[in-house]
Amino acid sequence: MAGVDYEVEYNNRARVPEHPALIEGWASDAVAYRAQHAPRRIAYGPGNRHTIDLFEGGEGPIVVFIHGGYWQALDGSFFSHCARGLNARGISVAVPSYDLCPAVTIADIIGQMRDASRELARLGRPLVMSGHSAGGHLAACMLATDWPAFDASLPQRPVIAAYSISGLFQLEPLVETSINKALRLDTTAAKAASPLFWQPPAGTMLDAVVGETESAEYHRQSRTIVDVWGAAGVATRYGAIAAANHFTAIAPLADPDSAMVTRLRELAQG
Repeated sequence: MAGVDYEVEYNNRARVPEHPALIEGWASDAVAYRAQHAPRRIAYGPGNRHTIDLFEGGEGPIVVFIHGGYWQALDGSFFSHCARGLNARGISVAVPSYDLCPAVTIADIIGQMRDASRELARLGRPLVMSGHSAGGHLAACMLATDWPAFDASLPQRPVIAAYSISGLFQLEPLVETSINKALRLDTTAAKAASPLFWQPPAGTMLDAVVGETESAEYHRQSRTIVDVWGAAGVATRYGAIAAANHFTAIAPLADPDSAMVTRLRELAQG
């Protein structure tokens, strides 16, 4: 879009100078929650990062939380505490990790999350995808995946809904930013990895929420996929998380009484 400074719009760490303390807080909260509620470790591939932490909370559908970090930072261990709110409400939460750019491409990461989803689907329980930032992108990709084409042994629709927090659905704006140094996207690869341009998964549900104080581009991204997929038969919702920035937007996941946890529980219960 002409006149938009994408470097400013998408550089979340520059927009939130206190982000190191917030990320440190994630790590310490995650360690504390694992000590209280030890997860079951599931491997979905041969690599060290091809693992899922499953925090059991009940026998029904599983909510999957995919971490962010612009596909180039962090792992699932920073986000164990994001299972706390749903676990307290009787919902199991799976937190996968994945390989990072530039060692792999975003297309590779999408494939890894499909492998992780397949492993979870084999447990025989429906999946609700959620994720933050790059994880919000990956959650939408999982909802829009043609699962019978990926693996004919899977149910027709193993992923029943997605809840994207500060997600990215159109990746072309990143191509000319410093973020792309690790991603190595050109325009063609960026469009191919953009779920906005995939076949919308009609008959499913997508919520796209954004921190109230996030950049205009983050709000535009979520509004756009809600409008485009909604017109194609997906039950979509857009929302803003009051007073939240890009890093505090996930905080409600740890609170059993938050509107975010209540909504994810609704999605899991159909």
